[in-house]
Amino acid sequence: MPKSRRPSRAARTLLPGAVAAVLLTGCAPGPGGAAEADPSASGKANPSPTAVTPSPESGGPAPGTLLVADFGSDTVTFVDPARGAVGSVEVGTAPYGLALGADGRAWVATAEGVAVVDTAARKRLALIPYRTDTGPVTTGEYRGGGMGIALAPDGRRAYVGVNVPGGNGALEVIDTAALRVTDAVPVGRRPFDVDVSKDGAEVYATNHDSFDVTVVAAGTPEARRVEVAPYGTEGGLGSWLKPHYAAVRPSDGRLLLPFEGERLAVVDPRTGRTEIEPMTANTHQHGVAVTADGTLLAVGTGPVDPDEDRGPSLTVRAPDGKERVYPLEGPHEDVAVSRDGRTAYVTGGFTRDGYWDGLTVVDLESGDTRRLAAGSRPLGIAVL
Repeated sequence: MPKSRRPSRAARTLLPGAVAAVLLTGCAPGPGGAAEADPSASGKANPSPTAVTPSPESGGPAPGTLLVADFGSDTVTFVDPARGAVGSVEVGTAPYGLALGADGRAWVATAEGVAVVDTAARKRLALIPYRTDTGPVTTGEYRGGGMGIALAPDGRRAYVGVNVPGGNGALEVIDTAALRVTDAVPVGRRPFDVDVSKDGAEVYATNHDSFDVTVVAAGTPEARRVEVAPYGTEGGLGSWLKPHYAAVRPSDGRLLLPFEGERLAVVDPRTGRTEIEPMTANTHQHGVAVTADGTLLAVGTGPVDPDEDRGPSLTVRAPDGKERVYPLEGPHEDVAVSRDGRTAYVTGGFTRDGYWDGLTVVDLESGDTRRLAAGSRPLGIAVL
């Protein structure tokens, strides 16, 4: 049973410089725009030409190839789980999250807009600018632009959480056929993650700096705020104890949000009620994934307080609450699972300092792990 603690202000707050960065003001909607198509798709000039690293294979990536968003550069990288990187595509500045459609197109949230990538041809098809004004294009942990991103079940809409430095963000809705933003719904601060209900009726933006999830009724501007703060909100912007990523539980549509390897917030998005279940890893947690049977995987980034917390890990939590914790070497950020459910791929990018350029491959049966060089500060990940 994990300990219940009220963290000290010294141990659980951000450094003053980081707090100053998030206290900058400014949140103004700007004009929308049509997608910037690549020259190869439209014949028009492109101020940010797409560069493609040729693939030695023909016919596109093999099933099981990984795609990672390189937050440390302007690319996504294709990764063979056995031998490492096999190609890359320029997408835009500081790509964060990505979502993969059934048609093989990947939707990548960058600081500049949402890039659309043909994963078979390994080519950027378009860059869709945001409607929300996010300020100058920058890089780093607090940069403006897209963060979490998800697709509707029917693939007709993409939803991206847009960060506005110093202010509340927006959930922008993209028509995937027209390749343009059709709506922008106000959400909370720094929307780390975006998820969609199984039936596509609701969209969930997990807002890190406002301790909440915004529940948006798909196809409408209707939004509700659900506070998710199992440790309280006393620390404000300087607190470590905020929501990061969520997963939608297949069995009942509830949202699963891990905190500190100690508490799992189980949120009913329809009623706003939250139940807390114990967790065992005792480490600061970020990325999550859930399998079809409801098994939850949660990435432990490492200790906030080295005197109290354990190191980086991957928690695999069965639907009955039983957990297996796999120790990892160094910080990590997000996770994806192989199609057969036997292997987890954990990105080493990490949104704070201490990141590394690769993945950890975890055999979920034996517990064996190995490192694989892949990309530049990889964050988001998908299995093709």
